[in-house]
Amino acid sequence: MTALLGPPQVAKPQERYAAIARDYTAKPENTIIVSPDNRSRQEINQAVRTELQTKGVIGSENQTFQTLDHRSDITGADRAWAVRYQPGNVVQYTTGSKELGIERGSSAAVLSTNARENTVTVEKRDGQTVTYNPQRLRGVNVFETAQREFATGDRLQFTAPDKVIGIVRRELVTITKLSRDQITVKLDGKEGRTIAFDPKEFRSFDHGYAVTSHSAQGLTTGRVLVNIDADGPRGLINSRLAYVAVSRAAHEAQIYTNDARGLAAALSTEYSKTSAVEFRSPAQPKEQAPRSATPEVALKQAPTPPSQSLGLGL
Repeated sequence: MTALLGPPQVAKPQERYAAIARDYTAKPENTIIVSPDNRSRQEINQAVRTELQTKGVIGSENQTFQTLDHRSDITGADRAWAVRYQPGNVVQYTTGSKELGIERGSSAAVLSTNARENTVTVEKRDGQTVTYNPQRLRGVNVFETAQREFATGDRLQFTAPDKVIGIVRRELVTITKLSRDQITVKLDGKEGRTIAFDPKEFRSFDHGYAVTSHSAQGLTTGRVLVNIDADGPRGLINSRLAYVAVSRAAHEAQIYTNDARGLAAALSTEYSKTSAVEFRSPAQPKEQAPRSATPEVALKQAPTPPSQSLGLGL
């Protein structure tokens, strides 16, 4: 049984993120934060780090690393057109090309593009440049670089796998040692296994306090804090978001929103015909929901909030 209770609504995003950060740091063990989009996720991560450093939970000395963010705005079809690439992007080749001299599993930095001829020029790790038509090359992923600060004690999430190092995509870990050339992390779990990697060679990692609903799939934890802006895009704020976020929690979850009343309607948006999430306004009487193979979610009045709030029972 997972109980989800909504706190007082907080209209301003930054104030809401700060409230989430305070609640997280009060009980960080076995807790994750779920937010629907990357921008809010990153801002919440920063708010949590600030709170943790203030309390001395993580190291006070930050080190900056260049990490890779997947360009989710580029679809599979987009990757065939040079105009969608940007100088500075990093391209990873899952299949490679013998003709172009691009090894499978390698990466290269985009130097320039030619939209008229539909060509992309990249620089490989060995310094050699290659110009090719992206329509003729399959199995590529496109990333943009980002500068992020990390400290000892920080939580990380791996955003790509690496069989050699022993990294699993979306795995959550904690930094135990930190230097310019090596990051040592402890994996979650009873074994307490540790691994180390060179952040210049493997750059697919990010802060792991808040994750998107997409990245949260497959994760299970004791407590989940969920950030939902009721006025957000319906492509993100829908019944699937509620189901994925709530079902990550084994025991307890909380929703933080800008509009408690409007949230019920926003989350009633169907993501697909197979969605098994039911929503009711807090003012409506509780009804017996039909049984389903997947969990069901219902809105109800939170117990004793200081202002209007939202609660969910699962």
